[in-house]
Amino acid sequence: MTTRNAWGSRLGFILAAAGSAIGLGAIWKFPYVTAMNGGGAFLLLFLIFSFTLGLALMMAEIALGRSAANGAVGAFKKVGGKHWALLGLLGVIAGFVLFSFYSVVGGWTFAYLGKAMDGSVLSADPKALEAMFGSFVSDPVKPLITHALFTLATLGIVLGGIEKGIERAGKVLMPALFIIMLILMVRSLTLPGAWAGVVQFLAPDWSRVNPAMVVEALGLAFFSLSLGVGAMVAYGSYMHSSEEILSASLWVVFLAVMIALLAGLMIFPAVAAFGLNPAAGPGLTFMTMPVVFMHLPFGQLFAIAFFALLATAALSSSVAMLELIAIWFIDDLKLPRRPVLTGIALAVFLCGIPASWSFGIWSDVRIFGKSVFDAMDYFVSNLAMPVGGIGLALLAGWKAGDTLVDEVGLQGWKRQAWLITCRYLAPVLITTVLVKNL
Repeated sequence: MTTRNAWGSRLGFILAAAGSAIGLGAIWKFPYVTAMNGGGAFLLLFLIFSFTLGLALMMAEIALGRSAANGAVGAFKKVGGKHWALLGLLGVIAGFVLFSFYSVVGGWTFAYLGKAMDGSVLSADPKALEAMFGSFVSDPVKPLITHALFTLATLGIVLGGIEKGIERAGKVLMPALFIIMLILMVRSLTLPGAWAGVVQFLAPDWSRVNPAMVVEALGLAFFSLSLGVGAMVAYGSYMHSSEEILSASLWVVFLAVMIALLAGLMIFPAVAAFGLNPAAGPGLTFMTMPVVFMHLPFGQLFAIAFFALLATAALSSSVAMLELIAIWFIDDLKLPRRPVLTGIALAVFLCGIPASWSFGIWSDVRIFGKSVFDAMDYFVSNLAMPVGGIGLALLAGWKAGDTLVDEVGLQGWKRQAWLITCRYLAPVLITTVLVKNL
């Protein structure tokens, strides 16, 4: 029987869990969505949802993992019953699909870090950068090489185990992420005209508050904490029983929210200073920001720092995805860790090939009208994660409410608030997000 590992320290768990929540979306999606939906008004709602609904569900995932000392499939089965195991299995499948296409994008960050180092990404012409990006992602071979390198980097970290692999990496990656982001933010805020970007990002526009915006803020708060697939169940299963779940969860939510806020203060002042389009997604990171660096003294150094930041954020999330998948094979099927991880990494690489080719030689292939990449993203973001979140809330609030709330150690009004959130608020609110995104 496999000997179960544990986190070496409370700090190690918090940094690793925060790294799981902080991915590329915090850098290229959160700032844009906030600025386009009322700035400070949207931000206020995002913060409220993150520290209520998000915090409650994070505590539920961690408590579920720790109480069962198992990953998503085994934990749902042990605490809820055999039929609940299907919910955990959905999370594992979603994690695999997510890792498969996320690793492709992670590979892009590796490629552009290389381009920053050789200076080829520095250009004042957005059209040239757009052509460069299109040429790279549509190439049938080059993105597969970086996809493989990113998958191998993730594998190398997770092979080290919980304490010597994931925890040690978290203690390096998260401080590095924070330091690089602070340097870039300070530089961005000191640019002429930067204040217009700060205003666009933070100034509240209350006229934009409507039901659709509220649902958008709710969805972003839920998804930005990586809830609904079971990653925190896996990480919680390695948590010592003496650790306080509420305190640790608060720190994870705080760090995830803080990094998202720093990303906005890093990106929008720079984009506003040069009058560029703050498009969400790859357009911002691979086609817009290099223009900014071209106009800065020591621009190449800032470009290297920026793409190192992206690669770091991507890796901190991907290690949680791999552990989420592997723990099912290791704990429930009793298979040895190293061969399991290697096999999953190979399968992820193979399943990521169609996602990569959907930008090039398979661009005409459609699944329900979507490219392969977009269909994989839709399955995870619009179906699996909301369904997983609803199921988790129902399990925590009704089926195993006393078990998990005792595991968390809540008493008095905190206990009642947590149960009300899991029983009523979370299922209704996440169902609203699910219906809106279908």
